[in-house]
Amino acid sequence: MPKSFIAKVEEKILMLLKSDFMDSQDKINDLLKERSNADEKSPKSIFKSIDYKGTPVFTFGDRNAKKVILFVHGGAFINEINYQHHLFCLAISKKLGAYVIAPVYPLAPKHSCDETFELISDLYGALISKMENGKAISLMGDSAGGGFVLSFCEHLKRMDLPQPNNIVVFSPWVDITLSNPPYDNDSDPILGEIGLREIGKAWAGDLDAHDYRVSPLFGDNSDLPRTLIFSGDNEIFYKDILRYYEKLIENGVDARLIVGSGMFHIYPLFPSPEAWDALKEIKKEFE
Repeated sequence: MPKSFIAKVEEKILMLLKSDFMDSQDKINDLLKERSNADEKSPKSIFKSIDYKGTPVFTFGDRNAKKVILFVHGGAFINEINYQHHLFCLAISKKLGAYVIAPVYPLAPKHSCDETFELISDLYGALISKMENGKAISLMGDSAGGGFVLSFCEHLKRMDLPQPNNIVVFSPWVDITLSNPPYDNDSDPILGEIGLREIGKAWAGDLDAHDYRVSPLFGDNSDLPRTLIFSGDNEIFYKDILRYYEKLIENGVDARLIVGSGMFHIYPLFPSPEAWDALKEIKKEFE
């Protein structure tokens, strides 16, 4: 099916608004230096949030719902949760009748992944401990947040914590080493290889970039729960996502990969006919 007119317009707008630091070594270096020295501020939003041990956690839907979704937002590990994520979480809560929880988490370059693993592990453990009979928890995330979700589920095995009921991720960043060049930077309206490589190093901190906690592609992906992955075939991450999906299948994981033909990074989070189709697939996954 050809790409919709709405998606074509969105892609052109995104291309015009693409962050210049994604394709410039000097500009990504300047940005990371600036962020390292900047004061940290909690994101402001009209949406409701609760305080969890000093960390804002946005909530959507009925807290008594049978379905609970922990959503980890994207933003290349350097950008805060934004209104696009908030609106998507709201839509998911209504579409699925779910209680969606979206935490703010420590970002690079001031922080590395270790602090976020500690925070999300603690929050997940608290959610699991309060699960009543008939309730189920799922993990969801987009882009960097999607990659984190996949790493986190590998981490759960080492933490001796139960796996979620299922995983849904959108254009997950599964390999911060970007080990499968060439990458088509010109066609991706959001991401660029130069910027991603430097951001990946900052996020990894002292970890090897092949460590499963930052690159789930290289981890032990066996025994993961049912997994639904969305990707566009016109995005930098597509080749790596395909490799990750093939690895899941080889390891016996019940996984599905839905590829948007001609579509861009995290396309299900943008309003378009393709996104509405994605929401239908997500609803089927939770039935």
